[in-house]
Amino acid sequence: MQQEKINQAETLYLILAGLFITALVTSNLIFQKFFSWNPFGLYEFELSVGIIAYPVTFLITDIISEIYGRKRANKVVIAGIFASFFALLIVVVSTEAPATSWSPISDGIFKKVFGFTYVAVGASLAAYLLAQFLDVQVFHFWKRLTNGKHLWLRNNFSTFSSQLVDTASVLFLLCSFGVIEWELFGILLLNGYIFKVLFALVDTPIIYFLVYVVRKHFGVSGHGAELELDK
Repeated sequence: MQQEKINQAETLYLILAGLFITALVTSNLIFQKFFSWNPFGLYEFELSVGIIAYPVTFLITDIISEIYGRKRANKVVIAGIFASFFALLIVVVSTEAPATSWSPISDGIFKKVFGFTYVAVGASLAAYLLAQFLDVQVFHFWKRLTNGKHLWLRNNFSTFSSQLVDTASVLFLLCSFGVIEWELFGILLLNGYIFKVLFALVDTPIIYFLVYVVRKHFGVSGHGAELELDK
């Protein structure tokens, strides 16, 4: 692959990694607001707004896994861990900094909004580590099993399993630390998992399209073919 194409591929990788980290950190900061959603009057979802950004992380890791391979996907996952800890450090320092008398946001309001961020980031990272690495492993298991064919299969199977683990783990930890009442565990688990499964089904044509465009642009052909940038 010529140098110009390699540079473009590296730039795309950085963009995807940036989107991944942004979605991950944002979902941990905004999770305390909950909303209702009733698509077409079929089912009433009660969800954290953090769930809006979080499934995007699994879409991006699947795209990176498909185009760049497992090692590159794992690097993004690890980068997300450091970014989350850094965001937590900023929140801690910001919480301890005393507000001025004329500050639009008082210390009390700020602590109310970000007070559970410590628990959220800790719970999210524990679930995230398990789920994201599981997602990458399952994705490549099915990729090997199908000889690089049936992208829809590995995309959905990896996401279904990892999202169940992630949703159950983070809710268990949040309930254990008193952030959410235990009586809400079942309904939030059901709502969260169904939402993520629906998102995974919707993102299947998206990942097919993006992978096709990238492979065509970089002249990579064949089922499961990856960009060989690290060799």
